Amino acid sequence: MKRNLTTHFLFLMLFIFSIACAQKKEGQGEKITPIFKDGEAQIVPEFKDSDDWIRHDLWVETDFNTDGDDKMDRMHVSVTRPKQTDTEGLKLPIVYVSSPYFAGVASDTPNWNVAHELGETAEERLHPEAKRTGERPIISNSHIKTWVPRGYIVVHSSSPGTGLSQGAPTVGGPNESLAPKAVIEWLCGRRKGYTSIDGDKTVDAFWSTGKVGMTGTSYNGTLPLAAATTGVEGLEAIIPIAPNTSYYHYYRSNGLVRSPGGYLGEDIDVLYDFIHSGDESKRPYNNKTVRDTEMKNGMDRITGDYNDFWEGRDYLNQMKPMKAALLMSHGFNDWNVMPEHSYRIYAQAKAQGIPSQIFYHQNGHGGPPPMTMRNRWFTRYLHGIENGVENDARAWIVRENDKRSEPTSYAEYPNPDASDVVLYLGGDGPAKGTLGIVKKAKQGRETFVDDYRIKGSDFAKAEISKNRLLYLTPELTEDVHISGVPKITVKLASDKPAANLSVWLVSLPWNDGAKIKITDNIITRGWADPQNHSSIREGEPLEPGTFYNVTFDLMPDDQIIPKGQQIGLMIFSSDNEFTLHPEPGTQLTVALGGTTLTLPIVGGKNAFAKAVKE
Repeated sequence: MKRNLTTHFLFLMLFIFSIACAQKKEGQGEKITPIFKDGEAQIVPEFKDSDDWIRHDLWVETDFNTDGDDKMDRMHVSVTRPKQTDTEGLKLPIVYVSSPYFAGVASDTPNWNVAHELGETAEERLHPEAKRTGERPIISNSHIKTWVPRGYIVVHSSSPGTGLSQGAPTVGGPNESLAPKAVIEWLCGRRKGYTSIDGDKTVDAFWSTGKVGMTGTSYNGTLPLAAATTGVEGLEAIIPIAPNTSYYHYYRSNGLVRSPGGYLGEDIDVLYDFIHSGDESKRPYNNKTVRDTEMKNGMDRITGDYNDFWEGRDYLNQMKPMKAALLMSHGFNDWNVMPEHSYRIYAQAKAQGIPSQIFYHQNGHGGPPPMTMRNRWFTRYLHGIENGVENDARAWIVRENDKRSEPTSYAEYPNPDASDVVLYLGGDGPAKGTLGIVKKAKQGRETFVDDYRIKGSDFAKAEISKNRLLYLTPELTEDVHISGVPKITVKLASDKPAANLSVWLVSLPWNDGAKIKITDNIITRGWADPQNHSSIREGEPLEPGTFYNVTFDLMPDDQIIPKGQQIGLMIFSSDNEFTLHPEPGTQLTVALGGTTLTLPIVGGKNAFAKAVKE
């Protein structure tokens, strides 16, 4: 009898087990979830197949109306998510990317003519129309192959006045911050989304955990910062890559009208035309109110002075509410969006106690941190995995001969061991003057003549030139590590009421060889308007023959100048690649006794003195 009971019991257990297995196969068992290893989100095989991704679009209504139709503007949003967010009720964090470029841009956008005298008005330029491209529901395919397989939902949106988003592009105006804020609020369940651009049927982000990160490069890297400055709840972390953090710093420099590298004559209204791909019927209103009124009255290509228009487009002034953990990325040789853009925001974020890291490489525009850094950042702040990233080194610098994927960690940027070293100038700048830590008696004055037709690289290579001044250290017997923000004071006089002032820090001899590296020749650069010697907001005409002290920062850098080279300070007027092009002939005189270069050098004065052995 016992044996029969035991046999029946075993059969019963097998029957129950088979039912449980069948239920698991039918999707009623353990759910598919993100996988983590070594503090990083791993690729989940079940999330990897793009054929299984759910893709749809919608519109999120904002609290602003910028296109004159008396209706709140709606932003076009697209979503890419694993099917498990539907079939298993899985909720995941968001990687969100917003851009004015997704729906197409204008072709052959004419820039301003730079061939005119300083203080004069250039001829009016033509205004091309952007043609909208793309088909619903896809706004962009960027980032989805990186993040969806790792257990994130990727969301895209078009900026105001671009693509199928309503409103007007303002290029740094308030609506460019409030638009992504509204999308984040929808992702967190605090704002309505709609299935159509003008309908009433709503759609919810039921698949969202309410944890959002933003990233992107250039303009797409600016918008994460713009959103973060609103302090919106739910935006936990941002990774801006080469972001434009101030439109004044992008189109002006210390009072000078100065173009971004590679785009001579571009200004903020040019960028407006370039991105304005929104509703054609709204464009005349937007052009009139934004480009032809606000921008025309505010951007001031006559003086280049800082004003309220530019102040409102500087995100440094708006950072107080910001809470999102910040991982910045930039290139020290980015002469489009220059490296000061990230440094100034990073420094302020540190001051506010925001978790922050900065990654600098030695190349040009763009270039994200290594995937491991980005993964750890989003894993920590979006998935909530305690991976200790907040205790990692604060600064990561790619050294001159290293791969971008192999940065060197430092306790901070600038390097904590760097201190300012003041260098003085000695005679014969038209040929090759001296640059060192000893101030010489009776330094005198030296003169050069402006000529925009000569490139800065040609100035640096010339043995002698009447159009620039060049001062060199002795040949370095040891490497010199510059880390931080160089500063210069130039005591100068002009024979005209206005003049450009350009300064390059170079490494000589100049390398024109086949194996040239981007770090070989130009160390850093800077530009200024001598008329703004006392105030960035109010320039004043120069009194011919009167000397003025013009003090300004060069671009941040972290570079090791190898032994055998000489560090050269080059002073000239119009920069062929960056400034306006007035007629050649303006004569500038530099008083060497009142001119100094301050370099932040690792090891300070002792390290520099040892390397040059003056």
